[in-house]
Amino acid sequence: MKKILQRLRSSQLDIKTELIAGITSFFAISYIIVVNPLILKDAGIPINLSIFATIFISIIGCAIMALWADAPVILTPGMGVNAFFTYTLVVGLHFTWQEALAVSIISSLLYLIIAFTPLSGLLARSIPHTLKAGITAGIGLFLVELGLEKANLIVAGKNGSLLALGNLQSPATLLALFGLAITLILYLKKIPGSFVIGIILTSLLAYFAGVKGQNVNVNLKQLHHFGQLFNQGDFSHLLNLSFWLAVFSMTMILVFESMGLLSGLLPDQNKFTKGFQSSALTAFLSGFMGTSPTVAAAESASGIESGGKTGLTALVASFLFAISLFVVGLLKFVPQAAIAPVIIITGALMMQQLATIDLHDLSEWFPAFLIIVLIPLTGSIATGLAFGFISYPIAKMAASKIKQISKTMWCLSLLFLIELVCTALLA
Repeated sequence: MKKILQRLRSSQLDIKTELIAGITSFFAISYIIVVNPLILKDAGIPINLSIFATIFISIIGCAIMALWADAPVILTPGMGVNAFFTYTLVVGLHFTWQEALAVSIISSLLYLIIAFTPLSGLLARSIPHTLKAGITAGIGLFLVELGLEKANLIVAGKNGSLLALGNLQSPATLLALFGLAITLILYLKKIPGSFVIGIILTSLLAYFAGVKGQNVNVNLKQLHHFGQLFNQGDFSHLLNLSFWLAVFSMTMILVFESMGLLSGLLPDQNKFTKGFQSSALTAFLSGFMGTSPTVAAAESASGIESGGKTGLTALVASFLFAISLFVVGLLKFVPQAAIAPVIIITGALMMQQLATIDLHDLSEWFPAFLIIVLIPLTGSIATGLAFGFISYPIAKMAASKIKQISKTMWCLSLLFLIELVCTALLA
């Protein structure tokens, strides 16, 4: 903590801004406390114990990111990774959740080895700028879609359409529109803490309008049962081919999704290496805590856009996750409609990276384009990355620019192709 404060003073950063950024990031990602256990419930993990696991690993992850990497990034169980854990490993391959935890632990160990060797720097340097910009914009568009869904402004379509406009007569939707308008105005007026103010104002209006918050039902008295979830990995299938196919796929997801997220989120790329290491260590610990692997939360961008630049932002979020353990029921006063505007605006800001891509060179633009559209359309950051990385050398060869493809990029493209094949086989 002293080191973080010393860095704050030496770089003339505003501690108040960092505190606001941490609060903003926490509220933007707070839904994970409820949503992650609901997904893991389908794998057979008790939901109340899973809530504890989600909170514990988020406390640990954010603290590691703060103290080791000094970065304003939140680490929580990853959306998409938890779906892979539940619906591919448990539902699809018929692993028990204990065996799926074993897959998670082995995958995260491989991720940890990559993160603490020169491989991580080599991989990061080898990714072309156009793909990095595409990753940032794609995650931004994914956040916009997520925010619009939380606001009920878009819903599943009917009669063959993919999406449709939500019910504009719904109180929750109208509340989200109010929140979006007020938060945007505050942000454009450069009001400090605009995102947090927007969340508070919208939550207050929701309370008086009778719009309910998040459905949370957990009791601290249940904490003594947590041993039923801690260190429950089952390695009995270690010699099975399906086990190692699952390990390969999850390792690819963890390594490159985290790499893409950190490249897109970090305001200071000099902190990438330690941020990557922090992410890997937390992912490894998550398997022992009884939850799916952690990744850098895309919602961290909301805190970064609020001015967060150091680990103090992550440390504040870690503290708030700890507090939530005792007052998790208060989340019922913060509806999705209050969080949605922050996520939508943050996504729009991230999509400004489109301006740095050469749209006139299709060999540059098309791979980035695939990343940008496939991340939100498939709901998987890993899938978007795979198609973008695979298409990059193809586009460069077609444009007679083969010299622009590094040996590492050739290897990455091949690995992503293998990962797609393995995912198809697992499915």
